[in-house]
Amino acid sequence: MPSDEYFRRTAITRLTDLSREDERLLFATIDEWRDACNLASDLAWKRYETKSDMQDLAYDRIRDETELGSQHAVLACHEVASVVTSCTEKLRNGKKASKPRFTARSITYDRRSMTVFPAKEQVSLTTLGDHARVRADLALPAEDDGYQYAFLDGEGWEYTESTLHYRDDEWYLHLGFRKLKADNAGSTTENGTVLGVDLGVNQIAVTSTARFFDAGELNHMRREFEKTRAGLQETGTQSAHRTLEARRGRERRYVRHVLHTVANGIVEEALEHGCDGIVFEDLEEIRMQLPEANWHSDWAFRTLKKYVKYKAEIEGLFIETIQPRNTSKQCAECGFTGDENRTGSEFECQSCGNRNHADYNAAKNVAKRYLRRGHQSSRRRGVSQYALKSGSRTPS
Repeated sequence: MPSDEYFRRTAITRLTDLSREDERLLFATIDEWRDACNLASDLAWKRYETKSDMQDLAYDRIRDETELGSQHAVLACHEVASVVTSCTEKLRNGKKASKPRFTARSITYDRRSMTVFPAKEQVSLTTLGDHARVRADLALPAEDDGYQYAFLDGEGWEYTESTLHYRDDEWYLHLGFRKLKADNAGSTTENGTVLGVDLGVNQIAVTSTARFFDAGELNHMRREFEKTRAGLQETGTQSAHRTLEARRGRERRYVRHVLHTVANGIVEEALEHGCDGIVFEDLEEIRMQLPEANWHSDWAFRTLKKYVKYKAEIEGLFIETIQPRNTSKQCAECGFTGDENRTGSEFECQSCGNRNHADYNAAKNVAKRYLRRGHQSSRRRGVSQYALKSGSRTPS
């Protein structure tokens, strides 16, 4: 089937409990892989080979001149064909491109050269020849909520082409997974429901069903990271610089973890309330409206939406955006708009007296604005309502 028939994801883990002999075999296999790829690159350069052409051209030479097994010889041909094709396109478009050279300590595996044992949390990898294999444990999170388990144990996910990397004295396996997309061709949503999401200052996100994702801890951690960065920058030594880079990586990983958790919660909320889609504010304008938000940045907003998008896709939910202008100042009950309606996190309509949490009021406006937009029929979506909880709501 064509590749667009599948959702594709990557789960990163490490190999553990490798013996010296196991590592020797893996290093030797990677060395042979690089030699094979460079051999194929020399043969194919400027000959514009397809994958099948490349296999005809280089397979026998790779088998004769390296110790790779048959499947890795095929994979090397495919790897080089993809890279050479990319370089060729650059040349055809008048851009510079040189013959690819393969130097990284990495190698590609597929279902014929790798076996994953989810129950045992192990993997078996082909090394030199067709039968020599290394079996290793996978370093997975102790808690069952590690994202890797969603693919290793998840229904419908199958492992596919993956890459083994050696860096920083560790073996990292980037496990590729794919899942067949549901056939939604020609389907429409009659009387569908959407979930509105407002991105805020003290709340990372609030849904139209009154689920609050608090930013307090995230703001605190960002301030602590900022203090540490300032001290290291003031020190200015080479050691401080290395520590600073490590801290930046730690901060980015922490924020990603928080955003993954929020994205999971938003998708769960949509599924719990039978929604067909999730509606956000347009990210191009929202940052200008939240200059005082400590947790946010263009990267954080876009990363959160990206996480929600791919998690929602898997569940068959669509993602849309609306212009956020005045969603925080407009009353979701009567529609009156005024600057005086909102004071911090409090919302009180000066026309009808409606009182509510300001971000919850805005989340309802996000969903309502999407419903009022006249584009649903052209998008083949008969959305007619949004998920909400009535009454006044505050963060619990």
